[in-house]
Amino acid sequence: MRLPRKLVRPESDYARSRISNQDLARESVAGLMQRPVRAVLTAVGTLTGVGAFVAILGLTSTASGQISESFNQLMATEVSATDAAGSEEGGLLSFPPDAAQRVEALNGVEHAAVYWTVSTTDPMVRSLPGPAESGAELPVVAADPELFATVQAKDIIGRPFDQFHDERGLQTAVVGRVAAARLHLADVSSLPAVFVDGVPFVVIGIIDDVGRRQELLQSVIVPTGTALRIWGEPTSDHPAQMVTATILGAAPQVADEMPIALRPDRPDLVAVDTPPNPQQIRKSVESDVSGLYLGLAGICLIVGTVGIANITLVAVMERVREIGLRRALGARRSQIAAQFLLESSILGTIGGMVGASVGVLIVVAVSLAHEWTPVLSLATAGGGPVVGLLSGLLAGIYPAVKASRVEPAEALRS
Repeated sequence: MRLPRKLVRPESDYARSRISNQDLARESVAGLMQRPVRAVLTAVGTLTGVGAFVAILGLTSTASGQISESFNQLMATEVSATDAAGSEEGGLLSFPPDAAQRVEALNGVEHAAVYWTVSTTDPMVRSLPGPAESGAELPVVAADPELFATVQAKDIIGRPFDQFHDERGLQTAVVGRVAAARLHLADVSSLPAVFVDGVPFVVIGIIDDVGRRQELLQSVIVPTGTALRIWGEPTSDHPAQMVTATILGAAPQVADEMPIALRPDRPDLVAVDTPPNPQQIRKSVESDVSGLYLGLAGICLIVGTVGIANITLVAVMERVREIGLRRALGARRSQIAAQFLLESSILGTIGGMVGASVGVLIVVAVSLAHEWTPVLSLATAGGGPVVGLLSGLLAGIYPAVKASRVEPAEALRS
């Protein structure tokens, strides 16, 4: 007698009724708990990858914010001018003696200073008189006393020279940190001397760092009045320059007004360098930094994914008899594959959650250490578990397929 179709359950429904989704989830968790140490070590791979991913993205955003502030404060607040009279007037100084005062009178200007590289007969600067070997080939820069405030000189050992030294042409000098190291100068308390063209200069200060004009760290800086008395005016080979520090937003206007303020009779003799657009520079730097760090984060994530795939594949090889027994009891290939996919996905999700938390903590810790404002988008922090899940799912595909192809008879005989 043939039974009605309604009373006959298809094979797929029969198999599905014997292994439910809840059973599948329980078996996956049980499979992981059987080897807890291995499961933890496997999750560490994703934890490291996702943690690095979140931390790098967060630190990139945070550093980009600091880069933006740096460009705004330095690039957008600096105007430079060069004496262009050398080619026409045989090297005569086109900047007037009160050039700094004229420019500082402009609205928006905080500091201004004239400086140039002195044309010395002997390029060697010595810490001992005569043809001794205790010297180095260093540039000698003549500068207004206001230069140190203009370039944001920091951590000066001793003191910089001032208007008193400049007006009287005193033979004093301030050296940069690099120049001091090459001249073997570590302290100025004993008032050491350096010799330029055989002329002694008392070193009264050592500059450790500057915000602008990093080349000054490897220079010997002397007062303008002293340089004019000993070596004369700037030449066409080493023309006079002016550096100006402005308030934020005033640089373009100051750049337009500087030539007229300095040389109302011949503004064309002053070549002004307009500050670059900080927005374009910032975007370029941020793009380069983000691309580099994203590549590194991607590599870390790939390493974590490969680690999960490797450990899951080893687990499949060790559980061949278990897989064969399940197949003999009626489990379908898709259910075996789903079990291993679920195991790898659980490991990836756990690693992603912990890794995202670790990444956020790293961003906060680094920001606090550098006194930065941490910048981290919600999508980056919240996307960590999702990235972990996807990486775990991707890592489990091949082991799951391999497990689903195990034949029950061969597995039970092994």
